Amino acid sequence: MSYAGKMQPPISPVESGVIANSDALAVQVDHISKVYASRRGDVCALSDISLRVAQGEFLGLLGPNGAGKTTLIQILAGLVRPTAGEARVLGWNVSTQSINSKRCLGVVPQELVFDPFFTVRETLRIQSGYFGLTRNDAWIDELLHNLGLTDRADTNMRALSGGMKRRVLVAQALVHRPPVIVLDEPTAGVDVELRQSLWAFIRRLNQAGHTVILTTHYLEEAESMCERIVLLKSGRVLADERTSELLRHSEDSLETVFLRMLHQPAEPTPLQ
Repeated sequence: MSYAGKMQPPISPVESGVIANSDALAVQVDHISKVYASRRGDVCALSDISLRVAQGEFLGLLGPNGAGKTTLIQILAGLVRPTAGEARVLGWNVSTQSINSKRCLGVVPQELVFDPFFTVRETLRIQSGYFGLTRNDAWIDELLHNLGLTDRADTNMRALSGGMKRRVLVAQALVHRPPVIVLDEPTAGVDVELRQSLWAFIRRLNQAGHTVILTTHYLEEAESMCERIVLLKSGRVLADERTSELLRHSEDSLETVFLRMLHQPAEPTPLQ
């Protein structure tokens, strides 16, 4: 079935064997701290962060530069080990059960990272192979179509523009059809056409049951897409509320609320 017509469901919690518990939270973060040692002294990137994200949620993870957003994402992806606390993706501990947690997670990074020796299609086939998917061409074709890459499928990666490379990063993150999708500044530096087509595609994935976590500095995107907002400042949770609650006053926009809250001290926030 084409994704252009009807969305296929996300990986079944029971049938795939990937998810430890069908009732598990999509993301569970318990008292995570991360301290980096440096010659100038320790730098605290995260301080006692706790967070719960239910399956099927669309969550905005916002904050100024240096708030700890990318560090938290790197911990969820198993790229950085926390100094204290633990994190789970669909029940799998990201430190001790990383093979299973990584199968459940797709991350679109901020940086443009690519292999210059392969075409777009070859890149996606190789990425599929990392997850044991040897017959994934139908889904790859759907990704190419939905991300406007069909006519670039046989183009070498180094010949693509920056915006096109970012589209491939999105496709790589989605190629194993992960139940949990993390988008770290996915529309930075891309044109309006891609932005609109990308959000239409991500919205349909979310409606099909995929959990989405978004970080962005385009606050209008978070306001229109996210049902819940978590605001980080200086490695702490400053706010964790439904978007509708944050915008309960008709004159408010997410930008005005965001700026107002950034002037408040960062205190631990109770779990939702």
